[in-house]
Amino acid sequence: MSIHTHRRQLAAILATLVMCASVLFYTYGRGVSAKSIPAELSDREFWRLVDEFSEPNGYFRSDNLLSNENAFQHVIPTLQANLPADGVYLGVGPEQNFTYIAALHPKLAFIIDIRRGNMNLQLLYKAFMELSHDRADFLSRLFARPRPPKLDDKTPVDELFDAYELAAPSDELFQKNLQEASEHLTKVHKFGLSPDDLRGLEYVYTAFFKAGPDLNYSFSGGPFGGGFRFPTYATLMTESDTRGDHRSYLATEANFRIVREMELHNAIIPVTGDFAGPKALRSVGRYLKDHDATVTAIYTSNVEQYLFQSDVNWRSFGSPGYGPRAQTLLCSVADLLSAFNRGTISGYSDVIQMSR
Repeated sequence: MSIHTHRRQLAAILATLVMCASVLFYTYGRGVSAKSIPAELSDREFWRLVDEFSEPNGYFRSDNLLSNENAFQHVIPTLQANLPADGVYLGVGPEQNFTYIAALHPKLAFIIDIRRGNMNLQLLYKAFMELSHDRADFLSRLFARPRPPKLDDKTPVDELFDAYELAAPSDELFQKNLQEASEHLTKVHKFGLSPDDLRGLEYVYTAFFKAGPDLNYSFSGGPFGGGFRFPTYATLMTESDTRGDHRSYLATEANFRIVREMELHNAIIPVTGDFAGPKALRSVGRYLKDHDATVTAIYTSNVEQYLFQSDVNWRSFGSPGYGPRAQTLLCSVADLLSAFNRGTISGYSDVIQMSR
């Protein structure tokens, strides 16, 4: 598929998602609409959306089990000051979406990623969150390590991760937690996971088990290793915004509960699909339009870069503005579409220049 075709498809998809000119990455406090979206999806409806909206598994050059962007929390104060709650959130990738969800309080969230492995990762998170009563229980499951003593709902996030750094991984806990997660998804929720999906859950969980809080973006051993020092899970969870406030979904018990409640309500829906593909994002757009729902935030990471370039070299991530310490920028979707229609966007650098 040509770059120009990708661009046309991206513009068409965004146009489908944008309900009116006021629907931006942030909306200056204007009201949103999501009245006809139920407060909770049934297990059957949740899996129908996952299954029917998804495209076949696509290719990416990394497992991408963890964000490599340690500045993504910096924009949260601006978003919270201008973005109303109870809208719809669209995102891509792994756990950084939970941090945005905890901050923005959407009514519904779709996480769309080209790799079915990301769907497996999101479902593993879902199972572990639903089975856990607090952050400490969740981390015990996530890293397959016994819960250290004296951790409670008021334990600061840095102390929480320090404790799990010292805890030893347990093969017994790994097997027990994997079985519980698989059965929770397939027997309690009755989701139609395939044998490949179940193997995908084990593959993802093995990475967390082996690396623990030191898991980072290059853990898979793929070509993204380079010379970068990617932030670890512990580093990302203890990062802060520009004011010095901790914003991660594990920074406080309240943040964790927001995400956990959405998981319990089946309100975080993982979909497999290419942003410029023929089905996934378009299906999400039609569903939201049918429910008169407003998209209030779209987190794309650097997906646009892949859409604009037919052959992306990892070295480009080392140029100013890219890489693991890249700045997170905000951009109005309406402004983006307007610029595209004027013909002023011909590459990813144009998107960067109009962002703020």
